[in-house]
Amino acid sequence: MASRSDAGRVLLTGCSGFTGHYVAERLAASGFEVFDPEEGGRVFDLAQPTTLPSVIAEARPDYVIHLAALSFVALEDSTGFYRVNTVGTTNLLDALLADRRPLRRVILASSANVYGNATDDPITEGTAPAPVNHYAASKLAMEHMAATYADRLPLTITRPFNYTGAGQARHFLIPKLVSHFAERRPVIELGNLDVVRDFSDVRAVAEAYARLLTADAPPQVVNLCSGVGRSLRGLLEDLAKLSGHRLDIHVNPAFVRANEVHRLVGCTTTLRSTVGELPHQDFRETLAWMLRGWKT
Repeated sequence: MASRSDAGRVLLTGCSGFTGHYVAERLAASGFEVFDPEEGGRVFDLAQPTTLPSVIAEARPDYVIHLAALSFVALEDSTGFYRVNTVGTTNLLDALLADRRPLRRVILASSANVYGNATDDPITEGTAPAPVNHYAASKLAMEHMAATYADRLPLTITRPFNYTGAGQARHFLIPKLVSHFAERRPVIELGNLDVVRDFSDVRAVAEAYARLLTADAPPQVVNLCSGVGRSLRGLLEDLAKLSGHRLDIHVNPAFVRANEVHRLVGCTTTLRSTVGELPHQDFRETLAWMLRGWKT
């Protein structure tokens, strides 16, 4: 086993996922030793608590970043959200306590979806949650559950707004748009074109996680966001200009969810006061990066 890093060892769940890949790279660049609990054939199943203690004992973490979750809002298996996102996180926190290792920080990834159709603009961490789907409800339940551990674990809860980047699965919105423009397809089917979202670059999100590990701040809830609202119509226009291609847009009523969150834009005050300014704030540069990656 490699010698222990002076920066410390991070147990990173979801290490092989889209976000985890970028977070692991950023942590390694800062000198952290990243421990992937599922690497090398290990069984680390959040829904099976008996699989957790031995892996945590092997990891000997100084920090924990918990990214593993079911995150595709349109998933049909609603019970899976609670089994993994809520109960699975409970199992993880129980196992960390049982290990009795002093931890410097435990970061749990929740979601800005917990805010639902909030009327605050921008949305602060003090905005009352009002989830409108099972994914969001499972994340809010996770937050309430985690609060019962706050006296025993140094918890920070993040509420990431939408973010994207090269390598994100095609069924998510931005990769779907990018693929159609990069492949110069003639037509795209979409739902509500008037939704407004706060989009960030995954590299900025990874930077935020790395800085939160050692931030001189008490346990808290932190929005991970850019503070800028972008409409779907605006994104389509940006991609048309960047790619030099225009396509026909067909609105498919089947893609419009009855409980659609119409506007979701976050307040960056807590984030900036905790970790400072983040890189990759020009989202058009993010779109250009994704277009280049798709073509290669």
